[in-house]
Amino acid sequence: MGTPFEADEGLARRSRQGDREAFEELVRRTSRGLFARLYLETGDAHKAEDIAQETYLLAWKSIRSLSEPKAFRGWLFSIGHAAMLQNVRRESRGRPRNGSDATMEAVADGRPTPAEIAGAGERREAILALLRSMPQEYRLPLTLRYLGGADYETIGRELAISNGSLRGLLSRGMAMLREQMKRSNIE
Repeated sequence: MGTPFEADEGLARRSRQGDREAFEELVRRTSRGLFARLYLETGDAHKAEDIAQETYLLAWKSIRSLSEPKAFRGWLFSIGHAAMLQNVRRESRGRPRNGSDATMEAVADGRPTPAEIAGAGERREAILALLRSMPQEYRLPLTLRYLGGADYETIGRELAISNGSLRGLLSRGMAMLREQMKRSNIE
């Protein structure tokens, strides 16, 4: 296995040659960023996790087609985006036409009804929409930290910025998000 400081490019080259340990290290390095991006797109943590797993399986199966090992992260994120779009297509084909049966079933079981779930989901979607509208320099650190649960060291390495710069971006980004939430009457 490579050193913890081995560049992604070296790990990607080794992965192309079938080195599973190198690929696993790439997964460790990119998992939070991929999850955060997919969560921003889907708004659903479980769905984002499922799509991330699908992305890594697809990436491993097609790693030999990676022509530029330097571009591993971009290549991986494009696979993730394609997997997310495929997931949306699959769901739209299998979606039931009439939701009243689900509502009656939920009421009988004591579970929240789709309308109740939608109310809670509306707030989450509103916050995600605000986050998506923010400049990327704030959006990515906020997403990685607060949605992806990444620590400062991981985010700094992922975005290639210092700890001080990261803390400043997070502070300014949170202030901007809170202000947008206040203006949009989201509590």
